[in-house]
Amino acid sequence: MVVFALLIINKAGGLVYNRTFAPGLQKLDSNDYLILAGTFHGIHAISRTISPAPRAPHPPGTRPPPTTGIETMDAGRFRLTCFQTPTGVKFLLFTSPEQPNAEAIIRRCYEMYGEMVMKNPFYSLEMPVRVEKFDRVLGGYLVRPG
Repeated sequence: MVVFALLIINKAGGLVYNRTFAPGLQKLDSNDYLILAGTFHGIHAISRTISPAPRAPHPPGTRPPPTTGIETMDAGRFRLTCFQTPTGVKFLLFTSPEQPNAEAIIRRCYEMYGEMVMKNPFYSLEMPVRVEKFDRVLGGYLVRPG
């Protein structure tokens, strides 16, 4: 598994968690990560609004399916996968382009976040994530050998 980094962006576009996992990557300073999170949040919001409407009409009395915005972005040396939770929190996973099952990996990260961060009585919503158990378990999952 080659996972480069994970970023978590709150529903307002603020960076609440970032961690790199692959050694030897070019380091970004904290300001660059904040700019990246805010920029992606804005582009994601715009892409949701310009997304084409579904062709089939939805049944009366029901909501139309939500538009998703950017889900993946491929570059020459990395792939960015975005998962937006029902509450608007975005998980951004940077992997190698060849990495299979990035969607399953990012959903597992979300499950860990729910179990270890959201259920932590000392965590305040929308604030930076500083939960040692989350760091430890996430690192063990994303830095597996092989």
